[in-house]
Amino acid sequence: MERRDFITLLGAAVFASSTMARAQQSTQTEAFHEALLGRLRELGYAEGRNLIVERRFTEGRNERYHSLATELVNLKVDLIVARGTVAALAAKESTSIIPMVTVVAGDPVGSRLIASLDRPSGNVTGMSSSASDLTAKELELLNEIVPQLSRVAVLSNSTSKLHAVLLKELEVAATILRVRLQSFSVRAPNEIESAFARMAKDPAEALIILDDPLMAVQSRGIVELAMLQRLPTISTERSYAEAGSLLSYGASFADLFRRAATYVDKILRGAKPADLPVEQPTKFELVINLKTAKTLGLVIPSILLARADEVIE
Repeated sequence: MERRDFITLLGAAVFASSTMARAQQSTQTEAFHEALLGRLRELGYAEGRNLIVERRFTEGRNERYHSLATELVNLKVDLIVARGTVAALAAKESTSIIPMVTVVAGDPVGSRLIASLDRPSGNVTGMSSSASDLTAKELELLNEIVPQLSRVAVLSNSTSKLHAVLLKELEVAATILRVRLQSFSVRAPNEIESAFARMAKDPAEALIILDDPLMAVQSRGIVELAMLQRLPTISTERSYAEAGSLLSYGASFADLFRRAATYVDKILRGAKPADLPVEQPTKFELVINLKTAKTLGLVIPSILLARADEVIE
């Protein structure tokens, strides 16, 4: 097998270069990285022998994706792996020629990353995390746990096209559940504390975090601010529950990274991204932080505890 370039363009939530982010995300980083490269090793690839891996990190700053994507394109790489919708859109805008495998893209069709799941068209394929449906499910989970839930705060990144889509999906679910949403958007890490200050002026009964690289880098601080306001909090990534939020529910990212490696192999062997349907998650994880529930004075229904993939005590 000839030597190839294999490029990962991933969100700061996974491969962050700041000291604080590394401390928060190191375990998760290793798991995702190993899931991808571990599967590639099984398929016959080895770094330094027939595989070169270039890594680029945004440190949670979405505006850096375009410059990093352009840098990778100028390197004339064989393939780009992009974690998340924002990274994938930036890479797609930078090249229509270099094949790209996206991992955990929340709404690849709604964000116009691809034409359809079955026929993605162009140079992009990969794994979707189906974030739209999952975010509505998160609201349902909060409704099952928090007594007489009527107001829910939503923390989002106003620079994210995906978050705009997810907010619309949440509004539909909120109408059905008769819950009022209070939206708080940020564009940079230094706006997060002020967002929580605004929340405190009109207190909600729970919080949904729409995760992305900006949020992920600040996940531990976000959870701490939420706990100061005694807000039961949920997000899609298990790292939030591990950091102290009430629960997380979402696709298994490690599983999606492992499956993405198979697409990387197929493309490096000659397959076209347009011929590979975008796959959806088949493995989901519900993580419940029972210690946090007790601190907040909440009782987790036994049926949810039985469904949980992990209970943190």
